[in-house]
Amino acid sequence: MVRMATYGLPLPTRYCLVAGSGEGYSCLNAFDAALLAAGIGNMNLLKVSSILPAGARQVSEISLPPGSLVPTAYAALTSDIPGEVISAAVAVGHGSHAEYGVIMELSGRRPAREIEAEIRRMVEDAFAKRGRKLLEVQVKSIEHVVRRTGCAFAAVALLYDEVLYDRHHTPTCSVGLRSDQDQAAGDEQGAAELNQV
Repeated sequence: MVRMATYGLPLPTRYCLVAGSGEGYSCLNAFDAALLAAGIGNMNLLKVSSILPAGARQVSEISLPPGSLVPTAYAALTSDIPGEVISAAVAVGHGSHAEYGVIMELSGRRPAREIEAEIRRMVEDAFAKRGRKLLEVQVKSIEHVVRRTGCAFAAVALLYDEVLYDRHHTPTCSVGLRSDQDQAAGDEQGAAELNQV
């Protein structure tokens, strides 16, 4: 079941760590190639800040129709300097399963092992700032040596348990949004109730 947030948007219930790198004609093409290598190149990524909802469970792959909107916390770095080493990483910090997690993203012009060590420290600091006990850190990273124009990309994609699609891949689930007609009808009903008071 899709869990609803207070004001209508569904809370993600799953997450997936992905990473990829690639080369392209331009920086944008290299970014696109890295997304394809990570397995999310045919989705529309909505960049979000870094909180994992409580109780969200990890999945190993993403299977959604092309064009799906996917909330994603990610790090990416492109370079057109041949021979340069670039890396990107994401990390998820977990405390109690009943509490939310914290996601961190980092990229840099250095080896992945250095990025991984730093991002772990970032997660530790984030938990310390919140006064919470850190129990586990998950890290996903990628390192790339640029040939012409390259990109390194790592992400945590936030997903949902149930999104219903019809045969045209049109979302049919409600997320608490109302049309202008529904809004007008609600306003008229509210006015009528006030007149009766």
